[in-house]
Amino acid sequence: MKDDLTSKIRNRYNRVAPIFHKMDSKMMRSWRRELLSTLKGNVLEVGIGTGANLPYYPTSVTLTGIDFSPNMLQYARERASELRLKVDLKEMDAQNMDFQDNTFDYVVATCVYCSVPDPVQGMKEMLRVCKPDGRVILLEHMRSENPVIGKVMDILNPITVRVSGANINRRTLDNIGNAGFTFEKNECLFSTIFRRLVLNPNKEPNNNEGQKK
Repeated sequence: MKDDLTSKIRNRYNRVAPIFHKMDSKMMRSWRRELLSTLKGNVLEVGIGTGANLPYYPTSVTLTGIDFSPNMLQYARERASELRLKVDLKEMDAQNMDFQDNTFDYVVATCVYCSVPDPVQGMKEMLRVCKPDGRVILLEHMRSENPVIGKVMDILNPITVRVSGANINRRTLDNIGNAGFTFEKNECLFSTIFRRLVLNPNKEPNNNEGQKK
């Protein structure tokens, strides 16, 4: 069932890739810059999409980007080429990553967990591949804590899912806690809907090191 849902959402994102390519690069520029400009080391971006974040990474990082939509990745490749940026782009499911445990210094996702079919499983995978002393950095939108706005988002959610595959009423903070992270930063950027989050993987050094899922 989960595989069927993943395939359905992948097809939706393949379909809307040209729209995302035009829109993403114009949205949240200052938030993206603040999120990414100080990163260093070995970095993974989960759900890299059409590559809207690529202009904001320091050139010194070793960057890997994954997405389950081949059409989105094609736009990301074109953007990386235009920027003359070296990035290893892979078609991969965030819920089942083909990386060894404890690989990355930073794991990044921006507005991704609205569409991952099993968000807790996807976050557990981010935790698994993040080094014990690494950090997971998120820019996410989620269900409003305002009761009225939250209820409106619940009502509208079936429409947004059908059109784009994105859920606008995910309780992302709960999902993060259920995945095993601890919060180092939880900053509201727009009401309680958009947040910048810094997460500690909360695991001991050398925990499952060298193992591969």
